[in-house]
Amino acid sequence: MDPATLVVQALVTGAAAGLSGAASAAVTDSYRALREALSNRLSGRPGALEQISALERRPGAPVEGLVRELGVPGAVDTEVMEHARRLLGLLAPAAAHFSAGRIDLGHAKGVQVGNGTIQNNTFH
Repeated sequence: MDPATLVVQALVTGAAAGLSGAASAAVTDSYRALREALSNRLSGRPGALEQISALERRPGAPVEGLVRELGVPGAVDTEVMEHARRLLGLLAPAAAHFSAGRIDLGHAKGVQVGNGTIQNNTFH
Protein backbone atom coordinates (compact mmCIF):
# COMPACT_ATOMS: atom_id res chain seq x y z
CA MET A 1 0.00 0.00 0.00
CA ASP A 2 1.42 3.38 -0.93
CA PRO A 3 2.08 5.90 1.90
CA ALA A 4 -0.76 8.27 0.94
CA THR A 5 -3.34 5.47 0.92
CA LEU A 6 -2.05 4.13 4.24
CA VAL A 7 -2.35 7.56 5.88
CA VAL A 8 -5.85 8.10 4.48
CA GLN A 9 -6.90 4.65 5.70
CA ALA A 10 -5.64 5.56 9.18
CA LEU A 11 -7.55 8.85 9.06
CA VAL A 12 -10.77 7.21 7.89
CA THR A 13 -10.55 4.43 10.46
CA GLY A 14 -9.64 6.79 13.29
CA ALA A 15 -12.39 9.24 12.42
CA ALA A 16 -14.98 6.46 12.15
CA ALA A 17 -13.95 5.04 15.53
CA GLY A 18 -14.19 8.50 17.09
CA LEU A 19 -17.65 9.17 15.66
CA SER A 20 -18.93 5.76 16.73
CA GLY A 21 -17.70 6.31 20.29
CA ALA A 22 -15.52 3.20 20.05
CA ALA A 23 -12.25 5.11 20.41
CA SER A 24 -10.13 4.51 23.49
CA ALA A 25 -7.90 7.20 24.95
CA ALA A 26 -4.92 5.63 23.16
CA VAL A 27 -6.75 5.74 19.83
CA THR A 28 -7.85 9.33 20.39
CA ASP A 29 -4.31 10.38 21.31
CA SER A 30 -2.83 8.54 18.35
CA TYR A 31 -5.36 10.08 15.94
CA ARG A 32 -4.67 13.52 17.37
CA ALA A 33 -0.90 13.02 16.89
CA LEU A 34 -1.42 11.94 13.27
CA ARG A 35 -3.70 14.91 12.61
CA GLU A 36 -1.19 17.32 14.15
CA ALA A 37 1.73 15.88 12.15
CA LEU A 38 -0.31 16.20 8.95
CA SER A 39 -1.35 19.75 9.82
CA ASN A 40 2.32 20.67 10.23
CA ARG A 41 3.29 19.05 6.92
CA LEU A 42 0.35 20.53 5.00
CA SER A 43 0.24 24.02 6.53
CA GLY A 44 0.67 25.65 3.11
CA ARG A 45 -2.03 23.51 1.48
CA PRO A 46 -5.43 24.54 2.83
CA GLY A 47 -7.26 22.34 0.32
CA ALA A 48 -5.71 19.20 1.79
CA LEU A 49 -6.48 20.32 5.34
CA GLU A 50 -10.10 21.01 4.38
CA GLN A 51 -10.39 17.53 2.88
CA ILE A 52 -9.15 16.04 6.16
CA SER A 53 -11.72 18.09 8.07
CA ALA A 54 -14.46 16.94 5.69
CA LEU A 55 -13.35 13.35 6.20
CA GLU A 56 -13.65 13.80 9.96
CA ARG A 57 -17.21 15.00 9.56
CA ARG A 58 -18.09 12.14 7.19
CA PRO A 59 -15.64 9.19 7.31
CA GLY A 60 -17.56 7.41 4.55
CA ALA A 61 -17.03 10.23 2.04
CA PRO A 62 -14.90 9.65 -1.07
CA VAL A 63 -11.18 9.93 -0.33
CA GLU A 64 -9.58 9.88 -3.78
CA GLY A 65 -8.85 13.63 -3.71
CA LEU A 66 -7.15 13.36 -0.34
CA VAL A 67 -5.06 10.42 -1.51
CA ARG A 68 -3.91 12.56 -4.46
CA GLU A 69 -3.14 15.50 -2.13
CA LEU A 70 -1.05 13.29 0.14
CA GLY A 71 0.65 11.62 -2.83
CA VAL A 72 2.52 14.82 -3.62
CA PRO A 73 6.22 14.48 -2.73
CA GLY A 74 6.91 15.75 0.77
CA ALA A 75 3.33 15.50 2.02
CA VAL A 76 3.91 12.26 3.92
CA ASP A 77 7.15 11.92 5.86
CA THR A 78 8.42 9.24 8.26
CA GLU A 79 6.78 10.92 11.27
CA VAL A 80 3.36 10.90 9.58
CA MET A 81 3.85 7.26 8.53
CA GLU A 82 4.78 6.24 12.09
CA HIS A 83 1.64 7.91 13.48
CA ALA A 84 -0.53 6.28 10.80
CA ARG A 85 0.92 2.81 11.45
CA ARG A 86 0.54 3.22 15.21
CA LEU A 87 -3.11 4.24 14.82
CA LEU A 88 -3.89 1.36 12.47
CA GLY A 89 -2.15 -1.00 14.87
CA LEU A 90 -4.43 0.12 17.67
CA LEU A 91 -7.47 -0.27 15.44
CA ALA A 92 -6.43 -3.43 13.58
CA PRO A 93 -9.73 -5.31 14.06
CA ALA A 94 -11.76 -2.16 13.37
CA ALA A 95 -9.56 -1.28 10.39
CA ALA A 96 -10.47 -4.50 8.65
CA HIS A 97 -14.16 -3.79 9.27
CA PHE A 98 -14.15 -0.16 8.09
CA SER A 99 -11.90 -0.66 5.08
CA ALA A 100 -13.54 -3.81 3.69
CA GLY A 101 -15.85 -1.83 1.39
CA ARG A 102 -13.22 0.55 0.07
CA ILE A 103 -11.37 -1.83 -2.24
CA ASP A 104 -11.75 -1.07 -5.95
CA LEU A 105 -11.18 -4.21 -8.01
CA GLY A 106 -12.87 -2.96 -11.13
CA HIS A 107 -10.00 -3.80 -13.48
CA ALA A 108 -8.37 -6.57 -11.47
CA LYS A 109 -7.78 -10.15 -12.55
CA GLY A 110 -7.21 -13.06 -10.21
CA VAL A 111 -7.63 -11.12 -6.98
CA GLN A 112 -8.43 -12.78 -3.72
CA VAL A 113 -9.37 -10.87 -0.58
CA GLY A 114 -9.21 -12.45 2.83
CA ASN A 115 -6.92 -14.00 5.38
CA GLY A 116 -5.43 -17.47 5.22
CA THR A 117 -6.70 -18.29 1.75
CA ILE A 118 -5.04 -20.04 -1.18
CA GLN A 119 -5.54 -19.23 -4.84
CA ASN A 120 -4.07 -20.68 -8.03
CA ASN A 121 -4.56 -18.73 -11.27
CA THR A 122 -4.00 -19.64 -14.89
CA PHE A 123 -4.54 -16.78 -17.34
CA HIS A 124 -4.81 -17.35 -21.08
